[in-house]
Amino acid sequence: MSSHLQKMGENVTVLAPHPSFPPGSFKRKWKISKSRKLNGIKVVNLLAWQPDSQDPGFVARIAYYLSFPLHSILWILFNFRKFDVIITSAPPIFTGFGGIPAKLLFKKKWVMDVRDLWINASISLGFLKKGSLFEKMSRAYEQICYSNTDMICVTTEELGQDIVRTYKNIDENKIKITSNGVDTGFFYPLDVPKKNRIIYAGNIGHAQDLEDVILAMKKVNEHFDLKLMIAGAGDIKEYLEKLTIDTDLTGYVEFPGLVPREDIPKMLSESLMGVAPVKKLKTLEYAVPTKAYEYMACGIPFVGCGKGEIRKLAEKSGGGVIAENDPDAIAEVILDLLKNPENRSEMGQKGRAFVEKYYSRKQIAASLKINIESIGSVEKTKVQGEGVIFAESQ
Repeated sequence: MSSHLQKMGENVTVLAPHPSFPPGSFKRKWKISKSRKLNGIKVVNLLAWQPDSQDPGFVARIAYYLSFPLHSILWILFNFRKFDVIITSAPPIFTGFGGIPAKLLFKKKWVMDVRDLWINASISLGFLKKGSLFEKMSRAYEQICYSNTDMICVTTEELGQDIVRTYKNIDENKIKITSNGVDTGFFYPLDVPKKNRIIYAGNIGHAQDLEDVILAMKKVNEHFDLKLMIAGAGDIKEYLEKLTIDTDLTGYVEFPGLVPREDIPKMLSESLMGVAPVKKLKTLEYAVPTKAYEYMACGIPFVGCGKGEIRKLAEKSGGGVIAENDPDAIAEVILDLLKNPENRSEMGQKGRAFVEKYYSRKQIAASLKINIESIGSVEKTKVQGEGVIFAESQ
């Protein structure tokens, strides 16, 4: 998104912590700040707490989530004359700290880019107690942010509606859809031989129902010789590896770990299909995993789980099928696709055409640019944030 905005004539600066995700994968850096050019964009890495274990505890996570936005406030205080618009991208929710002084002290235009309902997801996944003091404080903070921002960008319509339902006096007119998407020039079908494999490529986290996908492989392999590749890292990777061993499925499931980004299009193209399993929770119905767009961009169908937006994506695009969150149901959908190669090919073609038409990063960036210009006259725009668009935590 930053690259496309830059190419469209905007002057973009990205603020982000020193690279530290997945936790424990990077050497810690304690330099106060470091500026560099990345694809023509100025990137400023600021000092923040950096967890050193793969599954950090609550204190380490909060230290990471809080230290970067607090440092960004200092950067803004010294550099407010250099930008006209600030975009704070969440989760985590605390990135909004930088927007408050930019808006209230320096009268800058403030855009909140909301990728996930972090508080709702934390409660439903058991990380945060509903009604707790921490939740109340977080809700009050978000109310301040939503009330003062000039524009709220959300990935799906359901996400925007949830914000309006949850918080008071939010002007619906300032909510704009800025969906997840895919760089169709980087992710595209490669002419490579297919392997007897299905793939999951992305963050291995609590919101993904990968446990049921793994368990489904036993039934699948009663009929087909097929492997499941789970590429990436995340909080539950070790748990899933243990589950695979305990259920005697090591011959069917592999975990290659972190994979260079430039290798992903080939890995997707040589797979028969991708999986995008979202847990069946009311608080996750707004979610559409970015990986679903990447699968379609590479011309392979996806098998999804969950309700809400991911189901709508599968139906509208024709590039995916939704299974119930159950190993047997997932296995049946996979087996049906394996038995119908012509159907798989047609779904792959439909998915590719769909993302090219509606979900290319270039188109989404162009829409974002128009929305930014609509909130005020902007001659030079500098963008700050921490999220997939501007420095993601995935």
